[in-house]
Amino acid sequence: MTTEEIDVVAKREPTPAPVTKTLGPSNGSKTEGGVLNVFSHGILILWGLMVGVPLLWVLWSAFKDSNGILTDPWGLPTSLRWENWANAWDDANMGQYFINTTIVVGGSVVGTMVLGSMAAYVLARFTFPGNRFIYYLFVAGMSFPVFMLVIPLFFVMRDFPGSTLLATYHGLILVYIAYSLPFTVFFMTSFFRSLPSSVAEAAMIDGASHTRTFFQVMLPMAKPGLISIGIFNFLGQWNQYLLPMVLNQEEDKYVLTQGLAMIALQQGYENDWGALMAGMMIAMLPVLAVYTIFQRQVQSGLTAGAIK
Repeated sequence: MTTEEIDVVAKREPTPAPVTKTLGPSNGSKTEGGVLNVFSHGILILWGLMVGVPLLWVLWSAFKDSNGILTDPWGLPTSLRWENWANAWDDANMGQYFINTTIVVGGSVVGTMVLGSMAAYVLARFTFPGNRFIYYLFVAGMSFPVFMLVIPLFFVMRDFPGSTLLATYHGLILVYIAYSLPFTVFFMTSFFRSLPSSVAEAAMIDGASHTRTFFQVMLPMAKPGLISIGIFNFLGQWNQYLLPMVLNQEEDKYVLTQGLAMIALQQGYENDWGALMAGMMIAMLPVLAVYTIFQRQVQSGLTAGAIK
């Protein structure tokens, strides 16, 4: 074959394409990911045991007598002693403490959500002199230790013009609202900033006032964030102990945390530990129920504010 014939054949035959290999995760990456998964799952299991075991122990101890709790603390109850719950509710006055806590926490959560969401909406949507200063003032309120507040707050409430606010429902509600507002405003400001402004602008073009736009347009859109921060406020205010201990000294106005502390003190003399465990479960059940019911809304609210 001549040189010219070889060139003709070479031009007719296509050049084979280079072979490329698809690069996948290396064995080292797989091993590293597997170790990380095992470690994270181990931490979660350990954390679940640390939280779940004490809760279950209190639950089955609430159905045991004092002798069974002291002699066999980890043993299951041989019989269900429902009278422990009756003793806690009636004799230990947990029923009245439960009602007091419901009134105070219910009023404070509603007040915190209304005032906090209104302040957060203004800070997030309107530009005016002092906007950032007011926002950072709320942020600074989260870092202020509550232990430094109790003494001046006691005198402010005691010497309040008109009538004292100590040992009153409305006084404790106002304190809870002020205590929870900084985090509520901080959280909801970021959430309102993530909402589309075109919807509010369309409502204003249609003739809606600022108030109507907020309550009928923006507030329903912020429902996931409201539920999330509402649950956090409910948990924090329901379990609050220091503020009512200092500002609420009348026994008929005690909240659950104060009642549990008094029952624990009394059990050292009356030796009815089953009633104490039942009282602890009475205090915990509303918290567990609320979080179980709104678990999905809390998770969606925490992630929705991060996606714009």
